[in-house]
Amino acid sequence: MTSSPSPESPTTVRPLRPEDEPGVRELIDADRLPGQPLCTSQRLAAHWCGPVPLVGAAVPARPRISVLTDARDRLCGTVAYMSWADVRTGLICWIHAHEDRSALRALIGHALAALAHCPRIEAFVCAPPGALEPGGLPRTRRGATHDTLLQTGFTGRCQGCYMHLVLPAEPPTGKLSADVFPCDFPPGHRVVIREDAEPVAEAVVSMGPDRTATLYWLETMPGRRHRGLGRRLLGQALALLTEQGATEVSLVLDDAQRPTAEGQAAARLFRSFGFAVVDELWTYQHRRSGSPRPDA
Repeated sequence: MTSSPSPESPTTVRPLRPEDEPGVRELIDADRLPGQPLCTSQRLAAHWCGPVPLVGAAVPARPRISVLTDARDRLCGTVAYMSWADVRTGLICWIHAHEDRSALRALIGHALAALAHCPRIEAFVCAPPGALEPGGLPRTRRGATHDTLLQTGFTGRCQGCYMHLVLPAEPPTGKLSADVFPCDFPPGHRVVIREDAEPVAEAVVSMGPDRTATLYWLETMPGRRHRGLGRRLLGQALALLTEQGATEVSLVLDDAQRPTAEGQAAARLFRSFGFAVVDELWTYQHRRSGSPRPDA
């Protein structure tokens, strides 16, 4: 069992060792949201060892994973971060410490020191829900992490809300009427509704590990909205996932869309199918004193 440090306990931040992997996976899974798959050795290794490209960067980077240990070398927390050789931007990928504030301060301080050469550092800037992160920091469920980031000089903003649905055990009766095509990125399927051979609505879904699934995209052509196509498309997409064996599905509703009429309509549509808001997802940015803003 991973133990949390007390403020009086001496702690050390050191690089990840192979024998630390079970404890790191436990720390990650402790913060898992509904609909996120469990962290396996393979998923952790893919994140740890795989090069990560960045738009505008010629040289990919590999994440560096550090762990916080107590006086007995027991794991208390973990942080993953990276930077690119030709782009002076740093990224904190994850921080997990059972929401212990002293451990969080130590881990964030370590990452900031390691990324001291970067004028700008971003944190929890992620894609839609994935194997290790839900697409941002869950603001309510991880309030101690949120507070500690702000106290160490980060500013935050809401990126969207994480929504989750438990799928029925059996797929609905009747055959799929939408066209289904394989999709390479993200790996999954495109679900397309056509009228007179013309695509009028499209969704992108992905069947993930542990029978979890993600809805990445759902869109109706502007001239064909308010005719029930979105409802029909979402029903087809969920039927496909149920047919493939998924038991739950998650999505991120972009915060930039939520105030708009289209965003409000999307939220109503998802809620009508039983999706529930789990938490807001936040991203963060830290700028060194005197570093220029991108719009300056």
